[in-house]
Amino acid sequence: MVSIKQANITNSPLQNHILSALPTVEFESFSTHLELVPMPLGEFLYEPGVELQHAYFPTTCIVSLHYVLESGATAETAGVGNEGIVGISLFMGGNTTASSAVIQTAGYAYRLDKKILLREFNRSGLFQRVLLRYIQALMTQMSQTAVCNRHHSLEQQFCRWLLLTLDRLPSNELVMTHQLVASMLGVYREGISIAAGKLQQAGVISYRRGHISVLDRAKLEGKTCECYAVVRTELKRLLSDGLLADEKFAKCQSQVNNIFEKP
Repeated sequence: MVSIKQANITNSPLQNHILSALPTVEFESFSTHLELVPMPLGEFLYEPGVELQHAYFPTTCIVSLHYVLESGATAETAGVGNEGIVGISLFMGGNTTASSAVIQTAGYAYRLDKKILLREFNRSGLFQRVLLRYIQALMTQMSQTAVCNRHHSLEQQFCRWLLLTLDRLPSNELVMTHQLVASMLGVYREGISIAAGKLQQAGVISYRRGHISVLDRAKLEGKTCECYAVVRTELKRLLSDGLLADEKFAKCQSQVNNIFEKP
């Protein structure tokens, strides 16, 4: 098991794209309050109706935002990785939410107390602008997920989900069971197994129990629907182009653009 001390060697708050987009002065005004915390697979960060106390900036983990029905069935509305923040209701004025947040991929995140978050948000600086633009990107992801789940095939949905997950990870391998993917997409496990089998036969992925490896990203992109490109393009537009159009923030341009240059 990796200790927090060891994790500090390989983790930095600037691995989170929201934090890395901030000017040094603005980041340093609250950076000492950022606490590195382990994010174990399956742990809930919050549940419906519970008042949040912290916001989380993922660096190497992925958090799933999803709803649980009375029947126990679940479906993911959005994922949050190193591009975003978990706990938006804290600065949107709600304090609680009807959804749940559960760790989908284990790793680390930086935690920030809600009082510090609100203090920095209310300064009305770039931090506020980045957070509000991220909310718009998150809304795009949620709405596109709803459209995709209604109108596109399960194989296309699976490809979209794989690509968005890959964008948040440093490698092409996912530690993920078919059952977990099925619960994220709100479908039966058998459907995911069939879709995965087709992708494996086409040489796009390989999988063994609990592991999915992407062998050909280009082919994977060719098999997905337009929803993946919509979400990715909007995220790039809102967290780079739109923010850095202002000349005073132009010095951040190359740093933020590098985020989206995936080999």
